[in-house]
Amino acid sequence: MPPRCSPTSAGRRSRYVRPGLRERHVGAPAHSNAIRAAEDAGHDIRDHRAVKVNHRMLDWADAVLAMDHAVLAELQTMTDGTPAAGKLDLYISGEDVPDPWESDYPAYLLCVDTIQAGAVRHLLDLEN
Repeated sequence: MPPRCSPTSAGRRSRYVRPGLRERHVGAPAHSNAIRAAEDAGHDIRDHRAVKVNHRMLDWADAVLAMDHAVLAELQTMTDGTPAAGKLDLYISGEDVPDPWESDYPAYLLCVDTIQAGAVRHLLDLEN
C-alpha cells in the first residue's frame, strides 16, 4: 500500500488538499500565483482546496510533513502523547520552505523549485 499523504490523494491525481492549522483559508483554492507556478512546473492544482488538520487526518497519515518550524511546533503540540507524534517531520530536514503568500510571482516559482527539490528525499524513502 502506498504511503498516505492526504485524504484525497490516494488513487486520484487531480484532487489536491493542503491541510493547514488555521481556518481562515479552509475551502479556498490555491493562490492564483501558486496555480500558475505549479502549472509552469507541470502540476495542475486548480482543484486544490485548503482543509484544516484534525486528529483523524494525523492518525490516518503514514507521515506528516511540515513546511516550516512554526507549523511543526503546532503539530507537535496537537500530537503530544499520541502515536501521531512520531510521524512528524520537516519537509526539508532542518530548513523552512519559504511561504510566498501574497508575494510576487517569482517567489512562488522559488517555492515550487524548493518543494520539487525536497521531494527527492521523500521519494527515496518510498523506495526503501
